[in-house]
Amino acid sequence: MHKQVVKDQMGFDVEVPIRPQAIVSLVPSQTELLFDLGLEKQIKGVTKFCIHPHGKVSGLPKIGGTKNFNFEAIDEINPDLIIGNKEENYQEGITKLKEKYPVWMSDISTVEGALEMIKQLGKVTGKILEASTLSNAIESGFAGLQKKNPKRTLYFIWRKPYMVAGKETFIDEMLSQIGLENVTKESRYPELNPLEIKAFDPELILLSSEPYPFKAKHFNEFSVLCPNADVRIVDGEMFSWYGSRLLKAPAYLNSLSF
Repeated sequence: MHKQVVKDQMGFDVEVPIRPQAIVSLVPSQTELLFDLGLEKQIKGVTKFCIHPHGKVSGLPKIGGTKNFNFEAIDEINPDLIIGNKEENYQEGITKLKEKYPVWMSDISTVEGALEMIKQLGKVTGKILEASTLSNAIESGFAGLQKKNPKRTLYFIWRKPYMVAGKETFIDEMLSQIGLENVTKESRYPELNPLEIKAFDPELILLSSEPYPFKAKHFNEFSVLCPNADVRIVDGEMFSWYGSRLLKAPAYLNSLSF
């Protein structure tokens, strides 16, 4: 089998087949991307959190969660390519997988990085043209993004404890893309207590539909903390999925009125 050495987004060289035939995806947004690149027959295993495309992932073998791999299930597949992500997967599990399999890792915090990931995976999987077409369409869509009023914003991803999207995250990039000011200055996903939330005095509070499933019933607790804030639920996939879902993100983001 002919092989090639490619560099992943963490800077590691990975030796992979020219056209991998048994791919395991450890990341939901990248699973959807692989399908959209036309690799349905090559995808042999996904996580239990991989829900898109509906109807196509349900029958695939599940290899555990994004941070809790089922190594026996992966060994049964014997993949010739595993695709993961620095943030969404756990280092210990990735290190163990690298001992036996080629693992290509993405590391994404910007739209530019997402587009580069799509093109690189196109090269890795033999879908260069498809990846180029997809990335060009996404780039075109983001060129038509409409800026919102620059409101002071907190984007919540978790409850008990409260956690928000901070700097150096893809969510922060998406907020910036539409002109919102993320008032959190910490990196990654800091925990905030009620007093800290009050002190930020945000004009806009966005409650993500994932990973914590915020609902309208949660509005009141945030309105009590920040009575001057506009509280909204948003589609977390549109703010945090950095694969082919980015095709749909601009229309969704433009439809939001804050």
